[in-house]
Amino acid sequence: MWRDDWVSGEVLGRIRRVAGRAVPLAVFLAGMLWSAHADAGATLNFGDGQSVSLGLGLRGSFSAQQDSAGSNNTDWSKNFNLDNSRIYLSGQIYPWLKAELNTECVFCGSSSQSFELLDGIMKIEPSPYFNIWAGRLLVPADRVEMDGPFYGNVYQNYKTPFYSADFSTHFGSGGAGVYARDHGVNVWGNAGPEGKFKYVFGLFNGLRGDSNPSQNLLYATRLAYQFLNVEDNPGYYTSSAYYGTAGDILTLAYALQYQQDGAGSSENRSNLLAMSVDGLFEKPLSGAGVITAEAEFKYFDDNYNVAAFNDPDNFGMFNGYAFTGTALYLLPDKVGPGTFQPYLRYTEITPLHSIDRGEFEAGLNYIIAGHNAKASLFYQYGDLASRSLTNFAPNVSGGNISSINVGLQLQI
Repeated sequence: MWRDDWVSGEVLGRIRRVAGRAVPLAVFLAGMLWSAHADAGATLNFGDGQSVSLGLGLRGSFSAQQDSAGSNNTDWSKNFNLDNSRIYLSGQIYPWLKAELNTECVFCGSSSQSFELLDGIMKIEPSPYFNIWAGRLLVPADRVEMDGPFYGNVYQNYKTPFYSADFSTHFGSGGAGVYARDHGVNVWGNAGPEGKFKYVFGLFNGLRGDSNPSQNLLYATRLAYQFLNVEDNPGYYTSSAYYGTAGDILTLAYALQYQQDGAGSSENRSNLLAMSVDGLFEKPLSGAGVITAEAEFKYFDDNYNVAAFNDPDNFGMFNGYAFTGTALYLLPDKVGPGTFQPYLRYTEITPLHSIDRGEFEAGLNYIIAGHNAKASLFYQYGDLASRSLTNFAPNVSGGNISSINVGLQLQI
């Protein structure tokens, strides 16, 4: 049957049609690769200020966790993971008119994984002081959310409760976005001396469905002041380490999100009020290495009735306080192609209606090419993994466990 189908006129016609589409695509990609080789960047220029850029990012890890395998959960689990698999595509039509498309293996490795659109952004950028981004994009939040997984200073940088677009697992009814993205619009820019004040204000769909029958929008903002050098990042994005390349950094920021009926269930609704304060300090030590310190405090007031945890449509956002802090030291001398960076981290989460949880982490980063190539080995101890970073119901339980992890990150 296969051979009969293969020689049929219908199949030959399909092959011709596919080839007709594939050849121009192959020529386009070949041009992209040639441009990347010739200009040390994957950018194809069309003239008149028009261009297209292509990139990719991969993150994979191995984790061994205590009391997480076996018939009685008394053995160590051992898992290899593909944590992120992204394709970056951006283009410029005019110097002030741009577009961006990024894809991701969403929930990669789980039963619900899918390769989907991560960002779809239309950009109007007339000046450093005022810009508009619209489409599917990052909702303004704390630094960790604005870093994304690729620009944090540790491999597992998400350790405090999520804002709604990252707590959610889908768009549409019962969801508020995916991977910290939602559908909406942001206005952002820089102000003050040397552009040290960075602002972003946004309007987004937020939580949709029966728990928000009036379809109230989500309001979000992030305000940051850079006391020393100005951080160099695209748009309103951030990084949590510069490995000494940005000089002295001291930035403090405040983030706020509010949505009427943005938490709880249809029977036990609550307004969403989420706030955080975060800070980053980095200082090169004149040939003696680089010290980096990052800290964050969150307060979420999503005071829905605890009965909501029994409702099938509950959007059970965190309600309470959380803190995390990280201290890192980049050693001054290279070992092979990279430089070692030991670090310590502590996280504490205090939910209002659930049990407290926390975690201590000690690790060693190996920085080869900044955020484009680095590896991490780290040890974690605490009850954050066993008690969950997303479940804040009153009946949560779990004890302290250890885990040993290895992670590798590459970007082109």
